[in-house]
Amino acid sequence: MRKKWLLSLLTFGSLFAVPVSAFAADEVTAPAVEIGLNSLFVFLAFVLVFFMQAGFALLEAGSVRMKNAGHVAGKTVLTLGIAVIAFWAFGFGFGFGNGNGFFGYEGFFFGGNGDTASFDALSGAGIPVVILFLFQFSFAAVSLAIACGGMAERAKLSVYIIFGLLFMIIIYPIIAHWVWGGGWLAEMGMQDYAGSAVVHLTGATAALVATFLLKPRLGKYNKDGKPNSIPGHNQVLSVLGVIILWFGWFGFNPGSGLSAMSDGFFGYVALTTNLAAASGGVAALLVSWAVFGKADIPSMLNGVLAALVAITGSCAFVEPWAAIVIGVVAGVLTFFTAQWFEKAGLDDPVYAFSVHGIAGMWGALSTGFFATGDLAESVGVGQAGLLYGGGFHQLGVQALGMIGTFVFVLVLSFIILGIIKAVTGLRVTEEEETMGLDISEHGTYGYPEQMGLLNHSGKDISK
Repeated sequence: MRKKWLLSLLTFGSLFAVPVSAFAADEVTAPAVEIGLNSLFVFLAFVLVFFMQAGFALLEAGSVRMKNAGHVAGKTVLTLGIAVIAFWAFGFGFGFGNGNGFFGYEGFFFGGNGDTASFDALSGAGIPVVILFLFQFSFAAVSLAIACGGMAERAKLSVYIIFGLLFMIIIYPIIAHWVWGGGWLAEMGMQDYAGSAVVHLTGATAALVATFLLKPRLGKYNKDGKPNSIPGHNQVLSVLGVIILWFGWFGFNPGSGLSAMSDGFFGYVALTTNLAAASGGVAALLVSWAVFGKADIPSMLNGVLAALVAITGSCAFVEPWAAIVIGVVAGVLTFFTAQWFEKAGLDDPVYAFSVHGIAGMWGALSTGFFATGDLAESVGVGQAGLLYGGGFHQLGVQALGMIGTFVFVLVLSFIILGIIKAVTGLRVTEEEETMGLDISEHGTYGYPEQMGLLNHSGKDISK
């Protein structure tokens, strides 16, 4: 009995002895520790950005009518799956593979760390390329989620599939290559730290085209052109979605530094991000209160998101006070442009272009005003903005990048969606739209008990 006990003790002790001897034989160097910590940091940032998809699902589902809630939430998973496959096969290569100033042409069907020679633009990060692939994929998936937001409540499910594939293969990767993959805007020194233009303006411009081509939802406008309010069915879901997105943004912006080392600069980026989001939400709520006479919750939520969009490109280049100004301007701009677009006849159910497009434009331009020379030098991109003695140079670069992004995505989205409209059609039938996309596209309601009661009671379920 004693021998068995002694043997068990020796066996247990060997579990600790093996790692110790292994480290003694092959010491872990300081660079290896740094690479490991940075890799873990970026992977955790990827997880946060990936989780933002849950935020989009809740926000959009809460912003539409009950009869379409299941469809809107479910298509988020569908487009996420499309994003994974398309970005792995072609998008990552076009976006970050070695190429010219316009697009990459190496690294397709990404095979992991063995493909490092195909991605010179990522080699300086000192992180395994496979982790950078995951991180960049999560950004691309966010842009696609934004693009699909403008299609809510009336687009065919097939449109998400076809356009999603082409968006992830052609549209987003080319813009990403211009700024982050060594393209022509990178060479000019465009400052877009985490993607006000690359991610948000790109997705929002595609959403704008889709919204325009799909035309307004049934019942949105009267014969005189006056818009009717079609409120979302659950503000609580929308609030929770925005909180999740705000939370995920701490992977989006701080993670873009790709390092947890040095002086903890990612903490500074988190600070400016947080200040902007808070100020944008408060500003939008106060403006809605002044205009409507009531504090409008959806306006506040849009203000938070718009401020986050705007600070995304400038978070590493501006001082805290400037982050607050950027957030306030974004919140106010989004409120008024959302009202203007609606009155002009553009039915954007989730205000994708106001929140991500207009705010993305402002975010792209903001560093041209507020970037400090010290921060620009520290990040290693561009130079000081107008208010810090840099003249109009950086502002001009930012404006060129913003306009180039908008025009390219606008034209390409019109071509792709125009062809889809001509061949298969973009929109469901009036009957399918009236009964709701939950039942017409999927055969069941997201809220089966509630919608069943409405059907049997004979009430109009089109609202």
